[in-house]
Amino acid sequence: MRESEKTILGIILFSFIIGICFYPQMPDKMASHWNVQGRVDGYMSKFWGLFLIPFILAGLALLFVAIPRIDPLRANIEKFRKYYDGFIILFFIFMLSIYFQVILWNLGIKISPGVIVPIGVGILLFYIGILCENAKRNWFIGIRTPWTLSSERVWERTHRIGGKLFKIAGVIAFVGIIFQSYALFFILIPIISVVVYAIIYSYFEYQKEVK
Repeated sequence: MRESEKTILGIILFSFIIGICFYPQMPDKMASHWNVQGRVDGYMSKFWGLFLIPFILAGLALLFVAIPRIDPLRANIEKFRKYYDGFIILFFIFMLSIYFQVILWNLGIKISPGVIVPIGVGILLFYIGILCENAKRNWFIGIRTPWTLSSERVWERTHRIGGKLFKIAGVIAFVGIIFQSYALFFILIPIISVVVYAIIYSYFEYQKEVK
């Protein structure tokens, strides 16, 4: 078992243990969702409020661990595996931070998701930029369009520019900490813009090869 796999297994077990430990202290209906103003607008039963995220993490762990093993181009994934593993660990830590925010809120310690989410997403997006800059062609990870998957050169160029743009998107996401009512926009608009630009960019780069 790889060190990264041991780490995510530890995070999953830790989340389940936390859920068990705090179960007696939670209300029967737990606040579980907040609107853009930071007000609670959704509730879950105590069981799902405490164990939904641990179960999600367990399912995602199976997926993330399987990807490098089932990809026909898995040899390429191994070339940037440390960046992929780093992303998984960062993502799991982000999910764990959301989990703690939910628990603390229901204990009366009201930390706004408007603070946690922009910070976490900003860090993740910036790291995705690093991952993109180092990613080699494969079927599961990165900016996968028909044109990047058809050309090594298009893959490299698209991921080079995409990596820089994702880093910028990560920095923009941090602005949501200041303007919490608009945090969702500071996250979604840059992400959508980067994705759309990368798709279009890869198409035109590929056209240069076929002309």
